[in-house]
Amino acid sequence: MSDQNNRFPFSGPVTRRTGLALALATAAALTTFAFTAPAFSQDKKEIKVGIISGEDEDVWRVVVQEGAKRGLTIETVVFNDYTQPNEALERGEIDANAFQHQPYLDNQIKTQGYHIVPVGYTAVWPIGLYSKKHKTVAELPEGAVVGVPNDPSNEGRALRVLQNEGLIKLKDGTGILATVIDISENPKNLNIKELDAGIVGRSVDDLDAAVVNTDWALKSGLTPDDRIAQEPVADNPYRNFIAVKAGSENEPWVKTLVESYQNETVKAEFDRVYKGTGISAY
Repeated sequence: MSDQNNRFPFSGPVTRRTGLALALATAAALTTFAFTAPAFSQDKKEIKVGIISGEDEDVWRVVVQEGAKRGLTIETVVFNDYTQPNEALERGEIDANAFQHQPYLDNQIKTQGYHIVPVGYTAVWPIGLYSKKHKTVAELPEGAVVGVPNDPSNEGRALRVLQNEGLIKLKDGTGILATVIDISENPKNLNIKELDAGIVGRSVDDLDAAVVNTDWALKSGLTPDDRIAQEPVADNPYRNFIAVKAGSENEPWVKTLVESYQNETVKAEFDRVYKGTGISAY
């Protein structure tokens, strides 16, 4: 590259007035950069986190206290519908949410186009097979009526519980969104009823058994004594997590938020609230 191409872009003589103008322009540019650059790395001290109403509200009251100890003010925004927290996060109405597992988020991203990523595990609620009529899986009779939740992510999960117990077999290559049409073998001719997740737990008395999400089992009055099988806990893909908008995952406040949840004080409250039906997953 020649010296000519490396010269200052003004080829004529630089007068005092021109030099002053250039100096002022340069100073203004540097001042603008100085004020705008920190905005990209500024750490938030107040955030909003979306959660689902119910027992988790008690747990998050302790998380809020833990956040305050770390200099982070956490405001919980309570939702009653599982579709709302991700929509609110995508819109920027909240800074994070904590209510979902990866298969659910994957489906939401696929269907809604959300830009959301997990940043820290919270807990797992192993889905279980419950019965008020039979004490073991082996006791389930020919033609037993078994309820499963009918939403996409949880139905496949429920059917895998039945498969793990040898009650059915799913077609090879069936993904996590399996439904009853993906059953290839049903040796006991189970009558599998697809029911709303909020109803299946309350219907156990009228069924031979039902696969029920743990939170709904708790709300339905079911106990571990009514559970005759459950999914494995190790490497469980259904661990819940705190999630944020993509691009925010490395912000300092995110680390503080995760630390405000992942500690022994919150774990003790979690264990008190969920009475062993849920397990800390961090």
